[in-house]
Amino acid sequence: MAHRLPAWSLFAALIAMAGLPIYIHAPKFYVDSYGVPLAALGATLAALRLIDVVQDPLLGWLAETTRPHRRTTIAAATALMAAAMWGLFAMPPPTAPLLWFALTLTALFSAFSFLTITFYADGVSKAATLGPQGHIRLAGWREAGGLIGVCLAATAPVALARLTDAPFTAFAAVFAAVALIATIAMHREWSTTARSGPRTSPIDLFRPALADPLARRLLLIALLNAAPVAVTSTTFLFFVESRLQAPGAEGPLLLLFFLSAAAAAPLWTRAAARFGAKPALMAGMILAIAAFLWAATLTAGDTLAFAAICAASGAALGADLTLLPALFARRLGQLGTGTEAAAFGLWSFVSKLSLALAAATLLPALQAAGFTPGPTNPDSALLALTLIYAALPCVLKLTALALLARTPDMET
Repeated sequence: MAHRLPAWSLFAALIAMAGLPIYIHAPKFYVDSYGVPLAALGATLAALRLIDVVQDPLLGWLAETTRPHRRTTIAAATALMAAAMWGLFAMPPPTAPLLWFALTLTALFSAFSFLTITFYADGVSKAATLGPQGHIRLAGWREAGGLIGVCLAATAPVALARLTDAPFTAFAAVFAAVALIATIAMHREWSTTARSGPRTSPIDLFRPALADPLARRLLLIALLNAAPVAVTSTTFLFFVESRLQAPGAEGPLLLLFFLSAAAAAPLWTRAAARFGAKPALMAGMILAIAAFLWAATLTAGDTLAFAAICAASGAALGADLTLLPALFARRLGQLGTGTEAAAFGLWSFVSKLSLALAAATLLPALQAAGFTPGPTNPDSALLALTLIYAALPCVLKLTALALLARTPDMET
Protein backbone atom coordinates (compact mmCIF):
# COMPACT_ATOMS: atom_id res chain seq x y z
CA MET A 1 0.00 0.00 0.00
CA ALA A 2 2.89 2.33 0.78
CA HIS A 3 3.88 2.24 -2.86
CA ARG A 4 0.35 3.16 -4.05
CA LEU A 5 0.07 -0.05 -6.02
CA PRO A 6 -3.75 -0.11 -5.73
CA ALA A 7 -3.79 3.02 -7.89
CA TRP A 8 -1.96 1.09 -10.61
CA SER A 9 -4.46 -1.74 -10.30
CA LEU A 10 -7.39 0.69 -10.56
CA PHE A 11 -5.99 2.38 -13.65
CA ALA A 12 -5.38 -1.02 -15.25
CA ALA A 13 -9.03 -1.89 -14.59
CA LEU A 14 -10.11 1.34 -16.28
CA ILE A 15 -8.08 0.61 -19.41
CA ALA A 16 -9.37 -2.97 -19.55
CA MET A 17 -12.98 -1.78 -19.24
CA ALA A 18 -12.45 0.35 -22.34
CA GLY A 19 -11.07 -2.52 -24.38
CA LEU A 20 -13.86 -5.06 -24.04
CA PRO A 21 -16.79 -3.03 -25.46
CA ILE A 22 -14.93 -2.69 -28.76
CA TYR A 23 -15.17 -6.42 -29.39
CA ILE A 24 -18.32 -7.54 -27.58
CA HIS A 25 -20.80 -4.81 -26.71
CA ALA A 26 -20.56 -2.15 -29.42
CA PRO A 27 -21.39 -4.18 -32.57
CA LYS A 28 -24.43 -5.85 -31.03
CA PHE A 29 -25.61 -2.56 -29.54
CA TYR A 30 -25.54 -0.85 -32.93
CA VAL A 31 -27.29 -3.78 -34.62
CA ASP A 32 -30.04 -3.88 -31.99
CA SER A 33 -30.44 -0.12 -31.50
CA TYR A 34 -29.93 1.30 -34.99
CA GLY A 35 -30.27 -1.64 -37.37
CA VAL A 36 -26.75 -1.30 -38.76
CA PRO A 37 -25.92 -4.34 -40.94
CA LEU A 38 -23.56 -6.77 -39.27
CA ALA A 39 -21.40 -7.05 -42.40
CA ALA A 40 -20.93 -3.28 -42.50
CA LEU A 41 -19.95 -3.25 -38.83
CA GLY A 42 -17.45 -6.05 -39.42
CA ALA A 43 -15.82 -4.23 -42.32
CA THR A 44 -15.66 -1.02 -40.28
CA LEU A 45 -14.09 -2.81 -37.32
CA ALA A 46 -11.49 -4.42 -39.60
CA ALA A 47 -10.53 -1.02 -41.04
CA LEU A 48 -10.34 0.54 -37.59
CA ARG A 49 -8.20 -2.34 -36.34
CA LEU A 50 -5.74 -1.69 -39.17
CA ILE A 51 -5.52 1.98 -38.14
CA ASP A 52 -5.05 0.95 -34.52
CA VAL A 53 -2.17 -1.42 -35.35
CA VAL A 54 -0.35 1.13 -37.50
CA GLN A 55 -0.67 4.04 -35.09
CA ASP A 56 0.74 2.33 -31.99
CA PRO A 57 4.43 3.05 -32.75
CA LEU A 58 3.47 6.68 -33.46
CA LEU A 59 1.63 6.89 -30.15
CA GLY A 60 4.73 5.50 -28.45
CA TRP A 61 6.77 8.29 -30.05
CA LEU A 62 4.16 10.85 -28.94
CA ALA A 63 4.27 9.56 -25.38
CA GLU A 64 8.06 9.95 -25.31
CA THR A 65 8.15 13.45 -26.77
CA THR A 66 5.43 14.74 -24.44
CA ARG A 67 6.86 13.15 -21.28
CA PRO A 68 7.32 16.49 -19.42
CA HIS A 69 3.56 17.05 -19.84
CA ARG A 70 2.63 13.48 -18.91
CA ARG A 71 -0.06 14.34 -16.37
CA THR A 72 -1.80 16.68 -18.80
CA THR A 73 -1.71 14.24 -21.72
CA ILE A 74 -2.97 11.40 -19.50
CA ALA A 75 -5.87 13.51 -18.25
CA ALA A 76 -6.72 14.56 -21.81
CA ALA A 77 -6.57 10.99 -23.14
CA THR A 78 -8.68 9.68 -20.27
CA ALA A 79 -11.27 12.41 -20.84
CA LEU A 80 -11.31 11.60 -24.56
CA MET A 81 -11.81 7.91 -23.83
CA ALA A 82 -14.71 8.61 -21.46
CA ALA A 83 -16.27 11.03 -23.95
CA ALA A 84 -15.95 8.49 -26.75
CA MET A 85 -17.58 5.83 -24.59
CA TRP A 86 -20.44 8.22 -23.82
CA GLY A 87 -20.85 9.10 -27.49
CA LEU A 88 -20.77 5.45 -28.50
CA PHE A 89 -23.37 4.18 -26.04
CA ALA A 90 -25.23 7.05 -24.39
CA MET A 91 -26.24 9.52 -27.09
CA PRO A 92 -28.18 9.16 -30.34
CA PRO A 93 -25.86 9.40 -33.35
CA PRO A 94 -25.93 12.96 -34.73
CA THR A 95 -25.04 11.55 -38.16
CA ALA A 96 -25.35 8.18 -39.89
CA PRO A 97 -25.04 5.48 -37.18
CA LEU A 98 -22.25 3.62 -39.00
CA LEU A 99 -20.22 6.83 -39.41
CA TRP A 100 -20.78 7.73 -35.75
CA PHE A 101 -19.74 4.21 -34.78
CA ALA A 102 -16.49 4.66 -36.73
CA LEU A 103 -15.74 8.12 -35.34
CA THR A 104 -16.35 7.27 -31.70
CA LEU A 105 -14.42 4.02 -31.92
CA THR A 106 -11.49 5.78 -33.58
CA ALA A 107 -11.31 8.16 -30.64
CA LEU A 108 -11.71 5.27 -28.20
CA PHE A 109 -9.04 3.18 -29.95
CA SER A 110 -6.55 6.04 -29.97
CA ALA A 111 -7.01 7.09 -26.34
CA PHE A 112 -7.01 3.47 -25.18
CA SER A 113 -3.75 2.72 -27.02
CA PHE A 114 -2.00 5.89 -25.82
CA LEU A 115 -2.95 5.20 -22.21
CA THR A 116 -1.90 1.55 -22.42
CA ILE A 117 1.50 2.39 -23.90
CA THR A 118 2.18 5.14 -21.37
CA PHE A 119 0.93 3.08 -18.45
CA TYR A 120 3.25 0.16 -19.19
CA ALA A 121 6.18 2.43 -20.00
CA ASP A 122 5.95 4.29 -16.70
CA GLY A 123 5.76 0.95 -14.96
CA VAL A 124 9.45 0.46 -15.79
CA SER A 125 10.53 3.34 -13.56
CA LYS A 126 7.91 2.48 -10.93
CA ALA A 127 9.15 -1.09 -10.69
CA ALA A 128 12.69 0.16 -10.02
CA THR A 129 11.43 1.55 -6.68
CA LEU A 130 9.94 -1.78 -5.57
CA GLY A 131 13.06 -3.88 -5.03
CA PRO A 132 14.65 -6.81 -6.89
CA GLN A 133 11.29 -8.35 -7.86
CA GLY A 134 9.71 -4.98 -8.61
CA HIS A 135 8.66 -5.77 -12.18
CA ILE A 136 6.93 -8.98 -11.13
CA ARG A 137 5.29 -7.36 -8.10
CA LEU A 138 3.94 -4.46 -10.14
CA ALA A 139 2.77 -6.81 -12.90
CA GLY A 140 0.75 -8.79 -10.37
CA TRP A 141 -1.17 -5.72 -9.23
CA ARG A 142 -1.50 -4.32 -12.73
CA GLU A 143 -2.69 -7.42 -14.56
CA ALA A 144 -5.02 -8.54 -11.76
CA GLY A 145 -6.66 -5.12 -11.92
CA GLY A 146 -6.90 -5.34 -15.70
CA LEU A 147 -8.53 -8.75 -15.61
CA ILE A 148 -11.01 -7.59 -12.97
CA GLY A 149 -11.84 -4.67 -15.25
CA VAL A 150 -12.51 -7.09 -18.11
CA CYS A 151 -14.84 -9.15 -15.94
CA LEU A 152 -16.71 -6.04 -14.76
CA ALA A 153 -17.13 -4.74 -18.30
CA ALA A 154 -18.35 -8.13 -19.48
CA THR A 155 -21.08 -8.35 -16.85
CA ALA A 156 -22.00 -4.70 -16.15
CA PRO A 157 -24.50 -4.16 -19.00
CA VAL A 158 -26.36 -7.35 -18.08
CA ALA A 159 -26.46 -6.40 -14.39
CA LEU A 160 -27.47 -2.81 -15.12
CA ALA A 161 -30.31 -4.03 -17.37
CA ARG A 162 -32.07 -5.19 -14.19
CA LEU A 163 -31.91 -1.68 -12.76
CA THR A 164 -32.58 0.58 -15.74
CA ASP A 165 -34.09 0.59 -19.20
CA ALA A 166 -30.89 2.14 -20.59
CA PRO A 167 -28.11 -0.17 -19.34
CA PHE A 168 -25.48 1.05 -21.81
CA THR A 169 -26.09 4.68 -20.86
CA ALA A 170 -25.60 3.66 -17.24
CA PHE A 171 -22.48 1.74 -18.21
CA ALA A 172 -21.02 4.81 -19.92
CA ALA A 173 -21.78 6.88 -16.81
CA VAL A 174 -20.12 4.31 -14.53
CA PHE A 175 -17.12 4.26 -16.84
CA ALA A 176 -16.81 8.06 -16.67
CA ALA A 177 -16.90 7.91 -12.85
CA VAL A 178 -14.21 5.20 -12.77
CA ALA A 179 -12.12 7.26 -15.21
CA LEU A 180 -12.28 10.29 -12.92
CA ILE A 181 -11.38 8.30 -9.80
CA ALA A 182 -8.54 6.43 -11.52
CA THR A 183 -7.08 9.63 -12.98
CA ILE A 184 -7.02 11.27 -9.56
CA ALA A 185 -5.54 8.17 -7.90
CA MET A 186 -2.71 7.96 -10.46
CA HIS A 187 -1.98 11.68 -10.70
CA ARG A 188 1.25 11.56 -8.66
CA GLU A 189 2.48 8.30 -10.20
CA TRP A 190 3.31 9.47 -13.71
CA SER A 191 6.92 10.08 -14.76
CA THR A 192 7.45 13.62 -16.04
CA THR A 193 11.26 13.62 -16.29
CA ALA A 194 12.33 14.50 -19.83
CA ARG A 195 14.74 12.22 -21.66
CA SER A 196 18.35 13.33 -21.79
CA GLY A 197 19.73 14.22 -25.19
CA PRO A 198 18.26 15.82 -28.29
CA ARG A 199 16.77 12.68 -29.95
CA THR A 200 13.20 13.23 -31.08
CA SER A 201 12.69 11.22 -34.27
CA PRO A 202 10.70 7.95 -34.07
CA ILE A 203 13.64 5.98 -35.49
CA ASP A 204 15.92 7.21 -32.70
CA LEU A 205 13.35 6.34 -30.07
CA PHE A 206 12.70 2.83 -31.38
CA ARG A 207 16.33 1.98 -32.09
CA PRO A 208 17.38 0.96 -28.51
CA ALA A 209 14.75 -1.77 -28.26
CA LEU A 210 15.20 -2.97 -31.84
CA ALA A 211 18.99 -2.97 -31.57
CA ASP A 212 19.03 -5.13 -28.45
CA PRO A 213 18.95 -8.87 -29.30
CA LEU A 214 17.14 -9.80 -26.08
CA ALA A 215 14.46 -7.13 -26.50
CA ARG A 216 13.94 -8.24 -30.11
CA ARG A 217 13.61 -11.84 -28.94
CA LEU A 218 10.98 -10.85 -26.40
CA LEU A 219 9.04 -8.90 -29.04
CA LEU A 220 9.02 -11.98 -31.28
CA ILE A 221 7.90 -14.17 -28.38
CA ALA A 222 5.14 -11.66 -27.66
CA LEU A 223 3.93 -11.88 -31.25
CA LEU A 224 3.90 -15.69 -31.25
CA ASN A 225 2.47 -15.92 -27.75
CA ALA A 226 -0.38 -13.52 -28.51
CA ALA A 227 -1.29 -15.40 -31.67
CA PRO A 228 -3.01 -18.36 -29.90
CA VAL A 229 -5.20 -15.95 -27.94
CA ALA A 230 -6.04 -14.15 -31.19
CA VAL A 231 -6.93 -17.44 -32.85
CA THR A 232 -9.14 -18.69 -30.03
CA SER A 233 -10.80 -15.29 -29.54
CA THR A 234 -11.71 -15.14 -33.23
CA THR A 235 -13.20 -18.65 -33.30
CA PHE A 236 -14.45 -19.12 -29.72
CA LEU A 237 -18.13 -18.38 -30.36
CA PHE A 238 -18.19 -20.67 -33.40
CA PHE A 239 -16.52 -23.49 -31.47
CA VAL A 240 -19.04 -23.33 -28.64
CA GLU A 241 -22.08 -23.05 -30.91
CA SER A 242 -21.13 -25.45 -33.69
CA ARG A 243 -18.56 -27.91 -32.33
CA LEU A 244 -19.93 -28.24 -28.77
CA GLN A 245 -23.56 -27.63 -29.81
CA ALA A 246 -23.96 -25.40 -26.74
CA PRO A 247 -25.54 -22.12 -27.87
CA GLY A 248 -26.14 -19.77 -24.95
CA ALA A 249 -23.15 -21.04 -22.97
CA GLU A 250 -20.73 -18.55 -24.52
CA GLY A 251 -21.22 -15.80 -21.90
CA PRO A 252 -20.69 -17.95 -18.78
CA LEU A 253 -17.71 -19.68 -20.39
CA LEU A 254 -16.06 -16.37 -21.29
CA LEU A 255 -16.64 -15.08 -17.77
CA LEU A 256 -15.10 -18.26 -16.34
CA PHE A 257 -12.09 -17.78 -18.61
CA PHE A 258 -11.43 -14.21 -17.48
CA LEU A 259 -12.15 -14.90 -13.80
CA SER A 260 -9.64 -17.76 -13.91
CA ALA A 261 -7.06 -15.45 -15.43
CA ALA A 262 -7.69 -12.84 -12.72
CA ALA A 263 -7.52 -15.41 -9.93
CA ALA A 264 -4.33 -16.98 -11.28
CA ALA A 265 -2.39 -13.73 -11.81
CA PRO A 266 -1.24 -13.35 -8.17
CA LEU A 267 -0.34 -17.05 -8.05
CA TRP A 268 1.93 -16.66 -11.08
CA THR A 269 3.48 -13.61 -9.44
CA ARG A 270 4.33 -15.66 -6.34
CA ALA A 271 5.68 -18.49 -8.50
CA ALA A 272 7.89 -16.03 -10.38
CA ALA A 273 9.22 -14.59 -7.13
CA ARG A 274 10.11 -18.06 -5.88
CA PHE A 275 11.27 -19.88 -9.02
CA GLY A 276 12.01 -17.04 -11.46
CA ALA A 277 9.85 -15.34 -14.06
CA LYS A 278 11.09 -17.39 -17.01
CA PRO A 279 10.38 -20.85 -15.48
CA ALA A 280 6.99 -19.67 -14.26
CA LEU A 281 6.08 -18.32 -17.70
CA MET A 282 7.19 -21.58 -19.34
CA ALA A 283 4.95 -23.49 -16.93
CA GLY A 284 2.03 -21.29 -17.95
CA MET A 285 2.73 -21.97 -21.63
CA ILE A 286 2.81 -25.73 -21.00
CA LEU A 287 -0.53 -25.48 -19.20
CA ALA A 288 -2.01 -23.65 -22.19
CA ILE A 289 -0.71 -26.30 -24.61
CA ALA A 290 -2.25 -29.06 -22.50
CA ALA A 291 -5.58 -27.21 -22.52
CA PHE A 292 -5.51 -26.78 -26.30
CA LEU A 293 -4.67 -30.46 -26.83
CA TRP A 294 -7.64 -31.44 -24.68
CA ALA A 295 -9.90 -29.06 -26.60
CA ALA A 296 -8.94 -30.81 -29.84
CA THR A 297 -10.60 -34.01 -28.57
CA LEU A 298 -14.00 -32.49 -27.73
CA THR A 299 -17.23 -33.18 -29.57
CA ALA A 300 -20.87 -32.17 -29.22
CA GLY A 301 -22.08 -32.11 -25.62
CA ASP A 302 -18.65 -31.80 -23.98
CA THR A 303 -19.54 -28.47 -22.39
CA LEU A 304 -18.42 -29.35 -18.86
CA ALA A 305 -15.05 -30.52 -20.14
CA PHE A 306 -14.73 -27.30 -22.09
CA ALA A 307 -15.51 -25.33 -18.94
CA ALA A 308 -12.50 -26.98 -17.31
CA ILE A 309 -10.45 -26.08 -20.38
CA CYS A 310 -11.61 -22.45 -20.11
CA ALA A 311 -10.50 -22.42 -16.47
CA ALA A 312 -7.10 -23.91 -17.32
CA SER A 313 -6.45 -21.73 -20.37
CA GLY A 314 -7.62 -18.67 -18.44
CA ALA A 315 -5.14 -19.48 -15.69
CA ALA A 316 -2.43 -19.81 -18.34
CA LEU A 317 -3.40 -16.44 -19.78
CA GLY A 318 -2.79 -14.97 -16.32
CA ALA A 319 0.86 -15.99 -16.68
CA ASP A 320 1.12 -14.51 -20.17
CA LEU A 321 -0.35 -11.16 -19.20
CA THR A 322 1.57 -10.87 -15.95
CA LEU A 323 5.03 -12.26 -16.62
CA LEU A 324 5.87 -11.62 -20.27
CA PRO A 325 5.36 -7.82 -20.11
CA ALA A 326 7.28 -7.85 -16.83
CA LEU A 327 10.25 -9.52 -18.53
CA PHE A 328 10.16 -6.95 -21.33
CA ALA A 329 9.91 -4.10 -18.82
CA ARG A 330 12.81 -5.55 -16.84
CA ARG A 331 14.96 -5.66 -19.95
CA LEU A 332 14.12 -2.05 -20.78
CA GLY A 333 15.10 -1.10 -17.25
CA GLN A 334 18.43 -2.90 -17.71
CA LEU A 335 19.06 -1.00 -20.95
CA GLY A 336 18.32 2.30 -19.21
CA THR A 337 17.73 4.21 -22.45
CA GLY A 338 14.71 6.23 -21.29
CA THR A 339 12.68 5.22 -24.36
CA GLU A 340 10.25 2.88 -22.63
CA ALA A 341 7.11 4.43 -24.12
CA ALA A 342 8.38 3.97 -27.67
CA ALA A 343 9.37 0.38 -26.85
CA PHE A 344 5.92 -0.39 -25.47
CA GLY A 345 4.47 1.17 -28.61
CA LEU A 346 6.26 -1.62 -30.47
CA TRP A 347 5.03 -4.14 -27.88
CA SER A 348 1.44 -3.02 -28.40
CA PHE A 349 1.95 -3.15 -32.16
CA VAL A 350 3.08 -6.78 -32.24
CA SER A 351 0.33 -7.84 -29.81
CA LYS A 352 -2.42 -6.25 -31.91
CA LEU A 353 -0.87 -7.48 -35.13
CA SER A 354 -1.78 -11.01 -34.05
CA LEU A 355 -5.43 -10.01 -33.73
CA ALA A 356 -5.42 -8.33 -37.11
CA LEU A 357 -3.80 -11.33 -38.82
CA ALA A 358 -6.23 -13.73 -37.15
CA ALA A 359 -9.27 -11.75 -38.26
CA ALA A 360 -7.93 -11.44 -41.80
CA THR A 361 -7.04 -15.12 -42.32
CA LEU A 362 -9.00 -17.47 -40.07
CA LEU A 363 -12.57 -16.59 -40.94
CA PRO A 364 -11.94 -16.79 -44.71
CA ALA A 365 -10.19 -20.14 -44.10
CA LEU A 366 -13.24 -21.45 -42.25
CA GLN A 367 -15.51 -20.30 -45.03
CA ALA A 368 -13.29 -21.99 -47.62
CA ALA A 369 -13.58 -25.21 -45.59
CA GLY A 370 -17.36 -25.06 -45.94
CA PHE A 371 -18.11 -23.86 -42.42
CA THR A 372 -21.21 -21.75 -41.78
CA PRO A 373 -22.25 -20.30 -38.41
CA GLY A 374 -24.94 -22.42 -36.81
CA PRO A 375 -25.56 -25.92 -35.48
CA THR A 376 -25.43 -27.74 -38.83
CA ASN A 377 -22.10 -28.28 -40.56
CA PRO A 378 -20.43 -31.18 -42.39
CA ASP A 379 -17.83 -33.17 -40.51
CA SER A 380 -15.05 -31.76 -42.68
CA ALA A 381 -16.00 -28.20 -41.72
CA LEU A 382 -16.13 -29.10 -38.02
CA LEU A 383 -12.71 -30.73 -38.31
CA ALA A 384 -11.34 -27.54 -39.85
CA LEU A 385 -12.87 -25.53 -37.00
CA THR A 386 -11.29 -27.83 -34.41
CA LEU A 387 -7.88 -27.71 -36.09
CA ILE A 388 -7.96 -23.92 -36.23
CA TYR A 389 -9.32 -23.42 -32.71
CA ALA A 390 -7.20 -26.03 -30.89
CA ALA A 391 -4.37 -27.43 -33.03
CA LEU A 392 -3.06 -24.18 -34.52
CA PRO A 393 -2.67 -22.52 -31.08
CA CYS A 394 -0.63 -25.55 -29.96
CA VAL A 395 1.83 -25.07 -32.83
CA LEU A 396 2.13 -21.34 -32.16
CA LYS A 397 2.47 -21.82 -28.41
CA LEU A 398 5.11 -24.54 -28.83
CA THR A 399 7.12 -22.21 -31.07
CA ALA A 400 6.93 -19.42 -28.50
CA LEU A 401 7.90 -21.87 -25.75
CA ALA A 402 10.94 -23.06 -27.73
CA LEU A 403 12.09 -19.48 -28.27
CA LEU A 404 11.64 -18.63 -24.59
CA ALA A 405 13.54 -21.76 -23.54
CA ARG A 406 16.51 -20.57 -25.62
CA THR A 407 16.32 -17.02 -24.26
CA PRO A 408 18.98 -16.12 -21.67
CA ASP A 409 17.81 -15.65 -18.10
CA MET A 410 16.98 -12.04 -17.26
CA GLU A 411 16.95 -12.20 -13.50
CA THR A 412 18.69 -9.26 -11.84
